[in-house]
Amino acid sequence: MDSTTPHQATSLPVRGLACEVAEGPEAGSRATGDVIAIGSAEGSDLRLRDPTVSRFHAELRREPRGILVVDCGSTNGTLAGAVRIERGYVPPGTALRLGATTVRVSDAAAVEIEVHGADALAGLVGRSPGMRRLMAQVARAAQSDVSVLVTGESGTGKELVARALHELGPRRDRPLVTVDCGSLLPTLVASELFGHERGAFTGADRLHVGAFEAAAGGTVFLDEIGELQPAVQAALLGVLERRRLRRLGGRAEIPVDVRVVSATHRDLRAEVNQGGFRLDLFYRLAVVTLHTPALRDRPDDLELLVEHFLRDAGWDGPLDTLISRVAMDGLRRHHFAGNVRELRNLVEAAIAMGEPPPLESSAPASAPAQLAVDVDAPYGEARAALTAAFERRYVEALLARTGGNVSAAARHARMTRSHLNELIQKHRRPP
Repeated sequence: MDSTTPHQATSLPVRGLACEVAEGPEAGSRATGDVIAIGSAEGSDLRLRDPTVSRFHAELRREPRGILVVDCGSTNGTLAGAVRIERGYVPPGTALRLGATTVRVSDAAAVEIEVHGADALAGLVGRSPGMRRLMAQVARAAQSDVSVLVTGESGTGKELVARALHELGPRRDRPLVTVDCGSLLPTLVASELFGHERGAFTGADRLHVGAFEAAAGGTVFLDEIGELQPAVQAALLGVLERRRLRRLGGRAEIPVDVRVVSATHRDLRAEVNQGGFRLDLFYRLAVVTLHTPALRDRPDDLELLVEHFLRDAGWDGPLDTLISRVAMDGLRRHHFAGNVRELRNLVEAAIAMGEPPPLESSAPASAPAQLAVDVDAPYGEARAALTAAFERRYVEALLARTGGNVSAAARHARMTRSHLNELIQKHRRPP
């Protein structure tokens, strides 16, 4: 019996993008598509051999709001006139300066992209072009055995993509083992990945089988791969290259037969440019790169997701008896810094309370807030009050951005989880 998963694919025309070198060593070179990666690294859509251009310099995306320019942490920056762009939109015809090279971006003929033929696939849900494209990419990538890097903001469903890659692929009957590289102490990551022998270090009172052994024949999902320390990066690269590992404290080499899927909310290209992530490991992990779109970039999926979460939680009544049209309009205006995870939390809260929870603000969580200063109080008291107010607002905004995920919030803020928990307890509002 053929166990191949049907690939329900169709195509969709999207507005194209063109990028041409106006000045520089590759003057006249041109690239087209709806996404264009520019840099000196092999595999760039527009590869520039200008020594002032970084390996991964910038990425251009054609979106409804214009041409999105994302600088990948380059050394010499991406400039539009005198303005240095880290992330922003420019109109067609804009000249961008990358090191000593100038490129001009413009509209191009529509390009056909492959999209999934339905609005759901192995736990992924969406009818927007961006999500249907992602589902088509997942369905295709699942049939191969190459390493996949999943990128996207916290709460966008990167783990769902990893699970879909496993469930749709030939290794579906073998284990899927997840390692959250961001939630582990640096000293424990190697043990979780590769295992350890009894007595390998203080507290190692028994043999421990690591993720690569536990997932034999299956898939290892390395969540938040960008948090790995350099020493562990080197060890992981060695295992991926040799397909063999040694447990900590062990001598025997153990064969490795797994597929590796990684995920990160960081831009690993920027980390490579800045020396924080190994280029050779990046190439090993990112044979295929999949990007999970932010919820605010897929408004067409909002109502579908709300209904999906309601049904998943056991709600069998009409949608509008719990989430009215007015409430749905409020959700559409909400920024959703915590993305799909935040939406799911809101839906679950609505079921628990029998009404949609109030949305505090539709503004981004990073919007500045005014803090009042009491100049009539002694300096020490005024400073303490101001600090407490800042901590409370920062923690609330941080948790909103990550949909209440404390581990993700701690990673985003670059603080320990224990310290964040102390702040949460300190500023918890009374019932």
